[in-house]
Amino acid sequence: MRLEPATTAVVVVDMQNGFCHPDGSLYAPGSEEVIEPIVALQERAAEAGASIVYTRDVHPPEQFEDAYYYDEFDQWGEHVLEGSWEAEVVDELPVEDADHVVEKHTYDAFQKTELEGWLHAHGIKDLLFCGTLANVCVLHSAGSAGLRDFRPILVEDCIGYIEEDHHEYALEHADWLFGEVATSDEFAFDDG
Repeated sequence: MRLEPATTAVVVVDMQNGFCHPDGSLYAPGSEEVIEPIVALQERAAEAGASIVYTRDVHPPEQFEDAYYYDEFDQWGEHVLEGSWEAEVVDELPVEDADHVVEKHTYDAFQKTELEGWLHAHGIKDLLFCGTLANVCVLHSAGSAGLRDFRPILVEDCIGYIEEDHHEYALEHADWLFGEVATSDEFAFDDG
């Protein structure tokens, strides 16, 4: 698979202390395990001239106080609160000045964020999804990208999970319904 760097972005989903660090409230070892492969992917993409987008799941403490139905704190407990250490991207993935950071408040990185407009403004069409969790924020964000006519490619060896079957389910579902699945060694960036 060949990708044009000028129209490609790597979307690093929620690689935050709360999910990827052993001291995080929603720590999943499968998320920590993909840090190194994501670093390699991000460096390779940046070197080729592709864009890098980081999403950060961030919740104001009062976000769900008036919720009618959707309440992530009921599902997961309080996590990645605004301004907390948990909400920060892990140290191993330093966010560069040229990278774009999207703060999101739901599983979907496109829901009530500027992500879609930013991607269109920069001529991005192909999105390489990596990060965590496979069957939650990665799946919902990649599905949302497909519905918006971007090409979502889920990078299999760069996606974290709580349980192995969650990882398998998310990739199979994405491949069947709205996107593509590839390992990081199955694509290359064209020379600019």
